[in-house]
Amino acid sequence: MGERFGNYQSEIYLSGYGGTPPAFTTDLTRLESSAERVLESGPFSYVAGGAGAGATMRANREAFERWGLVPRILTGATERDLTTSVLGETLPAPVVLAPVGAQSIVHPGAEPATARAAAGLGLPMVLSTASSTSIEEVAAASGAGPRWFQLYWPNDPDVCGSILVRARAAGYTVLVVTLDTWSLGWRPCDLDNGYLPFLRGEGTAVPFTDPVFRSRLDATPEEDPATAVLRWISMITGTDRDWDAVPFLREHWEGPIVLKGVQHVDDALRAADAGVDGIVVSNHGGRQVDGAVAALEVLPTIASAVGDRLDVLFDSGIRTGADVVKALALGAKAVLVGRPYVYGLAHGGEDGVRHVLRCLLADLDLTLALCGHRSAADAGRNSLVRR
Repeated sequence: MGERFGNYQSEIYLSGYGGTPPAFTTDLTRLESSAERVLESGPFSYVAGGAGAGATMRANREAFERWGLVPRILTGATERDLTTSVLGETLPAPVVLAPVGAQSIVHPGAEPATARAAAGLGLPMVLSTASSTSIEEVAAASGAGPRWFQLYWPNDPDVCGSILVRARAAGYTVLVVTLDTWSLGWRPCDLDNGYLPFLRGEGTAVPFTDPVFRSRLDATPEEDPATAVLRWISMITGTDRDWDAVPFLREHWEGPIVLKGVQHVDDALRAADAGVDGIVVSNHGGRQVDGAVAALEVLPTIASAVGDRLDVLFDSGIRTGADVVKALALGAKAVLVGRPYVYGLAHGGEDGVRHVLRCLLADLDLTLALCGHRSAADAGRNSLVRR
């Protein structure tokens, strides 16, 4: 059988009996408010904020409330196995750490701290192109743990190719290409603070350590960081590609390719026709288009249309174990979780990330069990009712 993630509950109770409760909350829906107390306003708003008035972020959470779980009894769910096969890899649970850039703005441990926590649990961390730390350094922190790489697609093909070669050489096995952020959405929370971490040199370690990118500069990033930052930003924003560009990815990546940011069934069908291995149904956590449809609302239609042709993953709004079960029941093979683990990083570095992930996994394990499921795969459409 798989790991009993739910045992984290017993660990906490036994520790609490001795007078040592957790360092911060086990309720992942409360992490945002507590993170606001430990972070400066610029970094906090950058992580917590979204596009426009925040309607899409609210819609993401409200979409989960519109579905109710239907527990079953006497199913023999004493032992569970959350093991899941995703993109050719066997994971201990259907949970992946979403790509989040510039993690140094919330904790000096940054991406290596997150990588160590993820690797210790056997979960893939998707390293962002906007990492505060180089590809190679984060790979070293991951050790033998699974690791995937997220691409913000540079408009210089040689720079793009160089970054992908480095990622493969460092042991990253899955390429996740984010396609909904070729231009930043209107984010008043950041604009009001005049805060964008990349303009301050945060989240630029990948290009600044890349030999081809450095060859494009008249002065090194160490000598003239401002010019290097502006050159990089101009390289990864302002260009919306079309489907004819997708073969470039296959030419430069040996391994599964996932397109992130799918919200329309026709785009999912095009992705399947293009021969990619997976998609992430996602609206970027509400950070790009204010008033966009909740990602969970479109998941069932997309999963029905292409789930037999590629792996459908999901993100945008995951906070609890029940959320994960609902996404699985509506067709996702696995989910990506973002803001909660970043809040954990802010609270306690590597230990904070580990605590958040163990809370989510325990909640998922216990929710599946008490709904009568012995595996993650058991959660199907008949597990839910529409409220």
